[in-house]
Amino acid sequence: MVFDSSLVAFKFTSPGPILFEWGAIVIRWYGLLIASAVLIGATLSQNLATRRQVNPELLSDLAVWLVVAAIPSARLYYVLFEWTQYAQNPQKIVAIWEGGIAIHGAILGGVIAALIFSKIKQVSFWQLADLVAPSLILGQAIGRWGNFFNSEAFGGPTDLPWKLSIPFDRRPIGFEAIEYYHPTFLYESLWNLAVFGLLMTLFIQDLRGKIRLKVGTIFLIYLVAYSAGRVWIEGLRTDSLMVGGLRTAQIVSLVGIGLGTIGLFWLYGQRRSLPDVVPDPNSHDLSS
Repeated sequence: MVFDSSLVAFKFTSPGPILFEWGAIVIRWYGLLIASAVLIGATLSQNLATRRQVNPELLSDLAVWLVVAAIPSARLYYVLFEWTQYAQNPQKIVAIWEGGIAIHGAILGGVIAALIFSKIKQVSFWQLADLVAPSLILGQAIGRWGNFFNSEAFGGPTDLPWKLSIPFDRRPIGFEAIEYYHPTFLYESLWNLAVFGLLMTLFIQDLRGKIRLKVGTIFLIYLVAYSAGRVWIEGLRTDSLMVGGLRTAQIVSLVGIGLGTIGLFWLYGQRRSLPDVVPDPNSHDLSS
């Protein structure tokens, strides 16, 4: 990133996808960021569980399930929507270090894994979801910088004071002569950080007794808030996954907004509750 004081402008230029290379040993920014997001997210979830007087080991066990399910699901989701490309190069399907994962695929895989986990452990899925949601959105904010290093997931051409320089070989067809584009990775990262701040504020205010949130609220607000930002940011991108002439991420995000809004109305409008928990720091029981 370069700050041009004469123009009061931020010009983002990726140093490339590789952080370190020594012979056959290659460390890529993308992989490092994903690993960091997982580690930070798992630590935060355990901390939140402790504050809720829930055994943090339960969240540690869940983290393994989520990683095992989310990363392959994120890749599979992306590959399916880009099948024409990968059908010609099947060896590239497993090359996740080159980029090409979809967060909606990760969320879907993680939700399925969490549902199975909660069923096996006989605990409340919604309580787990509330504890994981802040970590998830923080991880998304960190992971988006992988797109920066890979020069991918950028927007259309721009002359704004903040802009992203894209290498010639990564520019969209027809825009080869244009160097600068919207840094949509940055837009989404900042949006996700704002959502993280909102969720943590609600979580802390609830702990302090200043508000009383029903179980499931944090996760449902995450679903609505993240999806709302993704709808408009996705509209700026030039490399969206498509279904016909529609952007897949926008469709899924609109569904997320709808489901989250209906869920919140169900919780508060109808004065109902999802399974709650009686705090017990020595127990894995999160069931009602």
